[in-house]
Amino acid sequence: MNAQTIMICSGKGGTGKSTTSVLLGAELARQGRRVLLIELDSGLRSVDLIAGVYGKTVYDIEDVLCGRCQGDKAIVPSPIYPGLSVISAPYEGGEVRPAPLAALILAMRGYFDFILFDTAAGMGAPFQAAAQLAEQALIVLTPDPVALRDGRIVADALIEGGHPQDNVRLVMNRVTRQSFGRGAPVFDLDECIDTVGVRLLAVIPESRELQLAGAQGEALPQGCAAQKAGAAMAGRVLGQRIPLTFTG
Repeated sequence: MNAQTIMICSGKGGTGKSTTSVLLGAELARQGRRVLLIELDSGLRSVDLIAGVYGKTVYDIEDVLCGRCQGDKAIVPSPIYPGLSVISAPYEGGEVRPAPLAALILAMRGYFDFILFDTAAGMGAPFQAAAQLAEQALIVLTPDPVALRDGRIVADALIEGGHPQDNVRLVMNRVTRQSFGRGAPVFDLDECIDTVGVRLLAVIPESRELQLAGAQGEALPQGCAAQKAGAAMAGRVLGQRIPLTFTG
C-alpha cells in the first residue's frame, strides 16, 4: 500500500472540520480502506472524542514529532469505526513541524490506504505542514458569506502553492433547507461554488444525530442523512460516480 494523503481544512473556525474528518475516515473505512486520521489542531483537541478513543490515548502527535515516541505508539484504533485509527493532537501546546511530520508519513504510508490530516482553522503551521504532504485538499465550509470568503482565500493559497485545482474540493457542511433562498445570506449552492472557486465534493446536512454521536463518542447511526452524505463523500473520493443530492 501507498496511502493517499488528504488534508481537511477551512478558513474560519467552527465549520465542523473535525467532525467531517472523522465522518470521511469512518466511511472510507466502512468501504474497506485502512485509514489513519492525524489531528493537527494542537490545543483544541476533539477528534479523540468524536472517534470514540477518548481516554485511550497515551501519546499524541506532539510526542511523535518531538521524538518522544515512535509513530506506531501514538496510533489508537477507533472502537466505534473499525478500520479507522487516530493520532490525537495534544490538549495544549505543541508545534507542527513539516520535516518530522513528513518522516512520520513516510513511515506510515505502507500500512494505510488513506492518511487524513485534520488541520487547524486558518493557514498557520498545521495548514502549511499538511499542504506540503497532501495530494488532495478538502475545504469544509458552512453556507455563510464569511466562511465562503475565507474559503476562497484558502483555495487560492492551495492552488497558488502548487495544488492542481481539481485536487482542491469543497465540502458544504451544516446545510439545511433554510440555508438558501432570497431571504438567506447565500442564495444557493451555485453561489457557494462560485465564491470559493473549486468543485463541490459533498453536502452534509445539519444533523442532530451527527452532533450527538460526536459529543457522546458513539458511532453515527447507519441510514441517517449525515451518514448517507458521508458515504457518498467517501465514494466520490474513491472515484465512484455518485449523484450529488441533498437530504436535510
